[in-house]
Amino acid sequence: MKLFKNIKNWLENQEHLFYLFLFILIVPNIVLCFTEPLPVMAKVTNVLLPFGCYYLLMTLSRNCGKMLWILFLFLFFGAFQIVLLYLFGQSIIAVDMFLNLVTTNSSEALELLDNLTPAIIAVIILYVPALILGMISMIRKRKLSAEFIRRERKRALIVFGISLLSLAGAYLQDSGYELKSDLYPLNVCYNVGLAFQRTALTQNYHQTSKDFTFHAKATHPKEEREVYVMVIGETSRALNWQLYGYERETNPLLSKQTGLIAFPKVLTESNTTHKSVPMLMSDVNACNYDSIYHQKGIITAFKEAGFKTAFFSNQRYNHSFIDFFGKEADTYDFIKEDSIDFSYNPSDDELLKLVEQELAKGATKQFIVLHTYGSHFNYRERYPLENTFFTPDYPVDAERKYRDNLVNAYDNSIRYTDGFLSRIIRMLEKQQVDAAMIYTSDHGEDIFDDSRHLFLHASPVPSYYQLHVPFLIWMSDSYRETHPEHWQAAIDNKEKDVSSSSSFFPTMLDLGGIETPYRDDSQSVATSLYQMKPRAYLNDHNEPRPLDDLGMKKPDFRMLEQKEIKYKEKY
Repeated sequence: MKLFKNIKNWLENQEHLFYLFLFILIVPNIVLCFTEPLPVMAKVTNVLLPFGCYYLLMTLSRNCGKMLWILFLFLFFGAFQIVLLYLFGQSIIAVDMFLNLVTTNSSEALELLDNLTPAIIAVIILYVPALILGMISMIRKRKLSAEFIRRERKRALIVFGISLLSLAGAYLQDSGYELKSDLYPLNVCYNVGLAFQRTALTQNYHQTSKDFTFHAKATHPKEEREVYVMVIGETSRALNWQLYGYERETNPLLSKQTGLIAFPKVLTESNTTHKSVPMLMSDVNACNYDSIYHQKGIITAFKEAGFKTAFFSNQRYNHSFIDFFGKEADTYDFIKEDSIDFSYNPSDDELLKLVEQELAKGATKQFIVLHTYGSHFNYRERYPLENTFFTPDYPVDAERKYRDNLVNAYDNSIRYTDGFLSRIIRMLEKQQVDAAMIYTSDHGEDIFDDSRHLFLHASPVPSYYQLHVPFLIWMSDSYRETHPEHWQAAIDNKEKDVSSSSSFFPTMLDLGGIETPYRDDSQSVATSLYQMKPRAYLNDHNEPRPLDDLGMKKPDFRMLEQKEIKYKEKY
C-alpha cells in the first residue's frame, strides 16, 4: 500500500512529470540511434537537437500536461515510428507509409494489426499513461513554479546551443547529411508534407491527364483475331518458384508448359503495390515516375488501337492509379467491391469466371488485364483448404517461431498461382488464335529469411527478397508461328537483367503489335532491340536510386550476386 502511495505522490509532482514527458518525447530518437546507419555525430545531433527543442517547448507553459497535449502530433509520430521499427527494423516513417494509410483497405490493415500486438502494447504502455497524466494535470490546473521554469529554460538553451555545435560536426563528418532526410522528427514532418502534396496531385489526376493520348495504332492485320492477357500478381517472390530452381514443387503445371519462357533475373523498382502496379500498367518507371500524374495506362493504348478491353481485380479500390488505370477499360470489375461485407475474401479463381465470360464475347481484338491477390499475407487465406499441399500451414502468425508454417502457406499460395496461370493458358489455347500472356508480381516478400528477421514488404529500405520477382511470357502455337521473331527474341533475352517496372509495359505493347511513341523497344524483352540498363529503385521521394544507395545490407547483395538460380527451360 505504501508503494502505491509513493508512486502516486511521485506522479503528482509536476517536476517529475516534466522530466518524464521530456523523456517520452525523445524515446524515438534514442531508438533510432541504434537502428539507423548514420555517422556518430549525426546520431548525436539526432538526439541533442530534437531534445533541445522539446526542452525549450516544454518550458513555454507552467502546466507540463498542457504542453504534452500541444505536442500530441509528435507523440503520434513516435508511436507510429516505434511500430514501424518493430515491423521493419529500421528507417523513419516514409511518405509511402502515410500513403499506405489511405490506399490500404481495411481488411488488409486488420490482418496486419493482428500481428503487431507486441509493438502496439509497447506504444500503449509508453504513451497512453503519459497522456492521461497530462490530462489530469490540466484538469486540476497544476503548475510548475516560475523559478523551475526559468532554471529549466536556461538549461534547455545550453542543450540547444550544444546541439547546434553537434549539427556543425555532423555536416563536417558527412557532407551528405540533410536535416529534411536524416533528422527525426523533421524528416517525418517533411514526408507528411510530401504525402499531402501527392494526395492533392492524385485527386486532380483526371484533370491533368484528360487530354493525354498514346497516338497508338495496331500493326497486326485487322481481320486477325488475337487475345492478350496481362496478369499482375501480388507479393510473389521468385525465390519460391520451382521454375527458378526452388527445390519444392510450387510450379508443377507451368514447369511442363510449352510456349512458356521464365526470366530469372528480374527486379521490381518498388516494393509497394501503390507504386509498382501503376508502373507495370503504364509508361512510368523509376526514372520518370512523376509523369504519372499526366499519363494514362496501357489499357487506353490498346483501346486506341481498336481492342476491346477488360480489367478484373481481386483487390478493393485504393482510390489511386490502380483504380484510374483499371477503369479505363470497356469492362471492369473489382470483385471484392461486389460485396458490402469487408470480410468477403474471394479466391483468384473468381477472376477466371470473368475471363471466360469476356472471351465468350468473341471480339476480334481482346486485351484483358488481371490484378490478383496472389500471395499477400495472410498467406493461409489466399488458397482454398482443398489446395493445401505443404503442411503444416497453420498457425501463420507473424512470428519467427512460425517460419516453417509461414513458408508452407506461402508456397501453397505460389502453387495456387501456378494453377491459376495454367488455367488461363488453357482458356487461351481453346480459342485457337494468336494469343499471349505475360505475368509478373508487383513485388516480393520477407519471411524471416535471415538473421535480420524481416517480415512482409513495403519497408522503407527494401531487401533482396522484396525485389526479386517472377516474370513469365507465354505464347500460343499460332502466335509463335505468326510472330517467330518475338519468340526468338524472348529466348535470346531470358538470361539478361530485366526491370519488371520498365519492361512489362513495352513488352506487352510489342507482343500486341501496338505502336506508340511511348513504347520503348529497348526495354521490351520480346525484341532483339532490348538493352540492359543499370538497376534502379524508386525511393520514398520518387527519385531513382542505384541499389547500393538504398541502405540495403550485405545479405541482400550476396543474394543478388550469387546467381545460383537454376533456370528450368521446359516448353
